[in-house]
Amino acid sequence: MSADTAIRPRRNSLRPAWEEKPTLIGQFGKGTILTLVVAAVLIPLWTVLVTSLSSEKTINEAGGYVFVPREFNPAAYVVIFSGGQVTDAILVSTFVTIVGTALSLVVTVLAAYGLSRPGTLWHRSILFYFLLTFLIYPGMIPSYLVVTGLGLKDNLLALILPTAISAFNLVVLRAFFMSIPGELYDSARIDGAGELRILWRIVLPLSKAVTAVVGLFYAVGYWNAFFNAILYIDRNDLQPVQRVLQQFILAGQSPTSSGTAVAIPGLGSTMPPSLAIKMAVVVVTIVPALIVYPFIQRHFTKGVIIGAVKG
Repeated sequence: MSADTAIRPRRNSLRPAWEEKPTLIGQFGKGTILTLVVAAVLIPLWTVLVTSLSSEKTINEAGGYVFVPREFNPAAYVVIFSGGQVTDAILVSTFVTIVGTALSLVVTVLAAYGLSRPGTLWHRSILFYFLLTFLIYPGMIPSYLVVTGLGLKDNLLALILPTAISAFNLVVLRAFFMSIPGELYDSARIDGAGELRILWRIVLPLSKAVTAVVGLFYAVGYWNAFFNAILYIDRNDLQPVQRVLQQFILAGQSPTSSGTAVAIPGLGSTMPPSLAIKMAVVVVTIVPALIVYPFIQRHFTKGVIIGAVKG
């Protein structure tokens, strides 16, 4: 028996456990756990959707939330899209999400690119200032005084500017920009390209994955934000949809349109239940993320790992 033959079995026996072929029990256990996790996510979503499309009679018979659909009644969606408070809130949230995400991406990309280049003016001081926000947060009262002092009370900019840049997203983008080979920058400068052209023509095309992930983080943050609306927005017509949802469900308030009969083609005049309207608002707040995420999902893992590890 040669030395290589004698050593080879020992090498195989030292392989980590996760590299071994899974046993039948292990495969069954993984499948069971994954099935339970998926069920724990889908069952509440299904219940919310079915309840939002149920009639008052069905909800009363079920004692609240409905799991098995019986009578189809879309009156709740007709109400929330009929131009009332929920419709205004959806438009406000859409505007804040689109404008806020665009502004945040522009500011974060420019800051990350500047801080990723060696020799930038006050490089260390500015980077330390951003990293300091991981440890020290100004607090609610100082933030409120700054926002109101700038005259942003009851202004949609109060929902955008205080969270326009995230130090975490900045660090992720900066780490990725630093991983790009310096020869690309040097060759572009030899060809006469300036910093903005280098950023637009070279850096951003190479950073599609991490930029898409950061944009998703910002968009979800703006869409789900409601606490700033509690602090800075008093006007009902400027409330975002998450704030309206918080009022409907957590604060126990009822939608102003509930109790009003709605004409549904094929169903006649029907009364939308209050619980159905609340669940319809929940569905409306979830749907945008469900629509956008599949297009970003293929970049998600790659973007986070590359941006966080490289550099």
